[in-house]
Amino acid sequence: MINTTPHNPFADADAMRVRIHRLSLMLAELHREDSPMVLLGIQPRGVYLAERLRAAWKKQMPSARLDYGMLDPTFFRDDFNQAKVLVPEATQLHFSLENRRVVLVDDVLFTGRTIRAALDAVNTFGRPEWIKLLVLVERRFARQLPIQPDFFGWTVDAFEGQKVKVRWTEHHGEDSILIENNA
Repeated sequence: MINTTPHNPFADADAMRVRIHRLSLMLAELHREDSPMVLLGIQPRGVYLAERLRAAWKKQMPSARLDYGMLDPTFFRDDFNQAKVLVPEATQLHFSLENRRVVLVDDVLFTGRTIRAALDAVNTFGRPEWIKLLVLVERRFARQLPIQPDFFGWTVDAFEGQKVKVRWTEHHGEDSILIENNA
């Protein structure tokens, strides 16, 4: 079992920077001038990763076009009308996804339910040519739906009762990935 604390993270800022750079290189391999990709950050935490990927992309390929948006799948979730209070974030997508190449971006892939909702939400903006999934952490053995990432930074085998937390400087004041036991 992996034991982490805020002083002993699974991954620190340097490790995250290296993995995000590697993921941006993988995205660059998919680039075609005739069909620019759309990087779509899933609200709320996938947006932090998508923005970092976009910045790395711009450094590597400053003249290449990469469209960017933020997607909130809250209203497409299968638990939307249940007792749990869900607070929607902004969707910022000012163009059609019709025949576009879309990369959905999220921080952690856990059960697959958020991704399923995001796929439904994407279809309200057009029918993409294809959709790929990029996550920073793939949490295996917890999937409730047959959804797998096309690109991932880490694979984690966390036990039931553990939570994978990605901390971002923009929100938490530091970059790190922790695996915590739920109390």
